[in-house]
Amino acid sequence: MSFSAAWLALREPYDLRARNTAVIDAVMATLAGRASVTIADLACGTGSTFRALRPRVKAHQNWRLADNDLSLLARAPQSSPPDTHVTPMPIDLNRDLEAVLDGPVDLVTTSALLDLVSDEWLQRLAVETAARRLPIYAALSYDGRIEMAPADVADKKIIAAVNKHQRTDKGFGLALGPGAAQQAIERFERVGYSVAQGPSDWVFAPTDREIQVEILSGWAAAAREMGDMPLPDVVSWLARRRDLVTAGRSSIRVGHVDFFARPTGTR
Repeated sequence: MSFSAAWLALREPYDLRARNTAVIDAVMATLAGRASVTIADLACGTGSTFRALRPRVKAHQNWRLADNDLSLLARAPQSSPPDTHVTPMPIDLNRDLEAVLDGPVDLVTTSALLDLVSDEWLQRLAVETAARRLPIYAALSYDGRIEMAPADVADKKIIAAVNKHQRTDKGFGLALGPGAAQQAIERFERVGYSVAQGPSDWVFAPTDREIQVEILSGWAAAAREMGDMPLPDVVSWLARRRDLVTAGRSSIRVGHVDFFARPTGTR
């Protein structure tokens, strides 16, 4: 599954604001004192994780930016300040995950990916990172919580349809959807990792009209695809919610989870 560059650009400021600072602090504490670090970013898109973390890392940085969408990868950073080296990696993570993790790597990162992958792929990620004793920072995994205000009579049915849609195949097999973050945390704990975790919710105020309209339209499309609601009901819900956005009366919270998992002991 791939996303448009326009959508990724629209959401990036909200992603940056939502990232859990305590989890990032745990990542930085693990990297502290190193002269050089190599970071492998899975499903990098246009490089939002790179832009979020690069200023925080106080070391010479080597980034491997991995994605199978060449259009997005071309928009990712190709050059950086003198203390940072970037290597774009056009790669299918469903087939060649291990190629990104091989060689010297100090940290694995990913954002908005785990809720799209299958149980089998998540297990593979846990096994391969644990075999190499690599810490992993996984941000912005959707956890199924959606709050909209003011409430609408059809909200619960739309949310149920969205969460059902999140569990369909996104390119890695049947997706884990809202349960992904918790399952990932449990997987890493079972292989001897310690985990720092925290919420990273999107919070959209009434003034955040453009992204609200995009998200509401996407949710309506997901509900239509699931077919559990009559199409006129979906259309009417979307019209009502768009009217609230236009009137400056709509606010939305979308639940996400960040975590940082690191192997216990020294590498």
